[in-house]
Amino acid sequence: MSIKADIDFQKDLFDAATRMRGSITPSDYKHYVLPLIFLRYVSLRFDKRRAQVEVMANDPKSIWYSEDQEVRESILNDPDQYKSENVFMVPEEARWSYLVEKANDSNIKGILDNAMKLIEQENPELEGILPRIFQGSNLPAENVAGLIEIFSRDVFSARHEDSVDVLGRTYEYFIGNFASSEGNRGGEFFTPSSIVKLLVAMMEPIEGTVFDPACGSGGMFIQSEAYSDMGNALSFYGQENVETTLRLGKMNVLLHGMNAEIRLGDSLLNDQYPDLKADYVIANPPFNVDTWGAEKISKDDPRLIGPVTNANANYMWMQHFLYHLRDGGTAGYVMANGAMTTSVTGEKEVRQKLVDDQYIDCIVQLPEKLFFTTGIPCCLFFLSKNRDGANGYRKRLNEILFIDARKMGSLVSRKQKALSQEEIEKIASAYHQYRNLDDDFIEETGFAKVANIEVVKEKNYKLTPGIYVGTVQEEEDNVPFEEKMEGLKNSLREQFAESNQLQEKILNDLEDLV
Repeated sequence: MSIKADIDFQKDLFDAATRMRGSITPSDYKHYVLPLIFLRYVSLRFDKRRAQVEVMANDPKSIWYSEDQEVRESILNDPDQYKSENVFMVPEEARWSYLVEKANDSNIKGILDNAMKLIEQENPELEGILPRIFQGSNLPAENVAGLIEIFSRDVFSARHEDSVDVLGRTYEYFIGNFASSEGNRGGEFFTPSSIVKLLVAMMEPIEGTVFDPACGSGGMFIQSEAYSDMGNALSFYGQENVETTLRLGKMNVLLHGMNAEIRLGDSLLNDQYPDLKADYVIANPPFNVDTWGAEKISKDDPRLIGPVTNANANYMWMQHFLYHLRDGGTAGYVMANGAMTTSVTGEKEVRQKLVDDQYIDCIVQLPEKLFFTTGIPCCLFFLSKNRDGANGYRKRLNEILFIDARKMGSLVSRKQKALSQEEIEKIASAYHQYRNLDDDFIEETGFAKVANIEVVKEKNYKLTPGIYVGTVQEEEDNVPFEEKMEGLKNSLREQFAESNQLQEKILNDLEDLV
């Protein structure tokens, strides 16, 4: 049974969990459900590894075999047997079997908090990730027991061969649904999957360093790892400004068998990676944020290539991304459409600098309604430090690829659209053909066009794709041009005549009023 395809099963889980809100607000509920999924995950992996170690300790052919029961027991509880397989140690009172046994205990919330504490104590690398919030919450004990029951179902058990992957998929599913149900607050930690997939597909992160300075729940990392499919070929670094969201992100990447260094802090005002240079910078930053603290940025800040303005943080984010990009690397990020044309002092200067200095590689204008959280139309910017032909790419100085994808996407709910896999592949393929050495780029009117930078300058550095890609010609109606033009002129003459008559009538009516 694959949860990836079993949408009804996922929906049943979400509906069952959300019925148990009790006195907890929807925006806080994820902080209780998601740690429970993680607790189930670490316990499941521990149980599976423990069973393997037990088989070895009892197998006369194994180097771990001993007839001494105490020796076998010590082998079974040896942390190295687990950590060597990247499995977290889980003390007995934190194991899922123990929690199931105590689920209907009146102190189950305290038992859960203690389980979180014990796991952190046994695994220092998890310090600060597992919250102790159940005991002090208004969540009824019976609702906690109900959640434990949900995640004790057979599909999550050690008997199910896909159980670990199922838990990872369940975590992602819950994150997405909580974001959808929370409205604007959901955008603090979640980027819709079709946008993440598009960014990653266009950038093709195969090996190297991936940096997301607004990493939320870690979706960019997970999709990048899935795309690479090379195992440990990518290393991940992130920063997140909200502590509870940082916890969700760390749990998410660990649930997917990954490791990412994620640090807490405001990326623009307190950069936690001042010396990091990444092969890929990929992000969905909080855009259109005003009064963000521009006055705190030193004029000598090494990230700056132009001015900063407190009216909007958008172009400070862009300068931040560019600074952290290694020579030969690519940055791809989500941005509000207004950034493509803004004439606000400070913003336009930086945009001109990015164009003049040959950093802007591609702009993609997205369909509306892709986000849960905002009706603001969005686009993708791609900055590159390989436009000179570095890293095996085609030399593409003095040109920019523009892609207009506004007509793409289909409604997946009353308020939200998503890009299909075919649409993602079409957009990504256009970018790959544009920058790859062995591909021939084919322009498509109304969709994709390469524009010379001199043309962009003539357009006052405006980066809206629609300005450059043209419009799709309407289907021929087989009416000769001369005949069509004559018909248009006749229609215009009639409208002019009607206009003159209306003017006369209005003047006459006004005279009657005098």
